[in-house]
Amino acid sequence: MRGMIEREPDETLKAAFSEMLEGCLKNPQQRIWHALWALQLNDGSGTVVGMLSFKGLGNSGTVEIGYGMNPGYEGQGLMTEAVSAVVRWAAKQPGVLSVEAETKPDNAASRRVLEKAGFVPNGVMGAEGPRFVWKNG
Repeated sequence: MRGMIEREPDETLKAAFSEMLEGCLKNPQQRIWHALWALQLNDGSGTVVGMLSFKGLGNSGTVEIGYGMNPGYEGQGLMTEAVSAVVRWAAKQPGVLSVEAETKPDNAASRRVLEKAGFVPNGVMGAEGPRFVWKNG
């Protein structure tokens, strides 16, 4: 993660990665909830098409997911597939009671990923925009 932080040119992502690293270091037993997950094509090339992560496991049992797709890979359903899979996994983990996400109000693609993955708006406005909660089934 330190290497990614050093190489990341986008200051917003650099700050997010730094926050995730801090979460891993502060609570190593819960590092999975702060780790950065690379999304690679399943074609043997090792091509990274995007990233996703959780933003910690809160005391209330809530995990928040964040994600981003690399340019050129949008609109292919890859992020929807990844978010759907990782959210189903997260919901089965001990201590997780809900999975949530936020997206900027003008980010229609991100909102569509959340909707296709089973998230619904919960009426709360978060720091990044409208908040969504995952509804299992």
